[in-house]
Amino acid sequence: MKQIESVAVYCGASNGNKISYQTATKELAQWLVQNHLALIYGGGGFGLMGILGSTVLALSGQVHGVIPQELYDRGAALPQLKNLTVVADMSTRKKTMLAKADACIALPGGPGTLEEIAEAFSWALLGDNANPCIFYNVDGYFDSLEKFFDEMVEAGFLSKNNRAALFFSDSLTEIGDFMKAYQTPEVRKY
Repeated sequence: MKQIESVAVYCGASNGNKISYQTATKELAQWLVQNHLALIYGGGGFGLMGILGSTVLALSGQVHGVIPQELYDRGAALPQLKNLTVVADMSTRKKTMLAKADACIALPGGPGTLEEIAEAFSWALLGDNANPCIFYNVDGYFDSLEKFFDEMVEAGFLSKNNRAALFFSDSLTEIGDFMKAYQTPEVRKY
């Protein structure tokens, strides 16, 4: 069983077009604080990122933001965030977030969110990331992606065992249970 103390959360710098995305983001923030889990996130002050960071801070939770210099220079950082690391670029941001986290959760978001969680899962399959990777599937947002990962298994590009190491759920209780019971995927042998 993996000891979970901090969670990297990937999410949109926009709010999305459903109030349920914002509500779920606040619920995740509350869940993190209630479970004494530090938030590691992109350090942004806009969209779901801003809601997430500011809600955890308002609840007296721990937040560590990691933001690339170019976004910091554009004023994208959450102003009230005291624990903020400014890094050279997005690649360094992703590596830094993974190194500081014990689990990875994706909320609804765009291409950047998808890229970050997909890279974390890909690294897990290589043996370079021991963190569980989870899609918080708010209002079925990730349903088609979940189906696509199943199709990867059917097409022979992903093993069934490794597919089981990637979790999709709209329940924070189920997500917590998955994180506690997580076992790293088998590393592919050549």
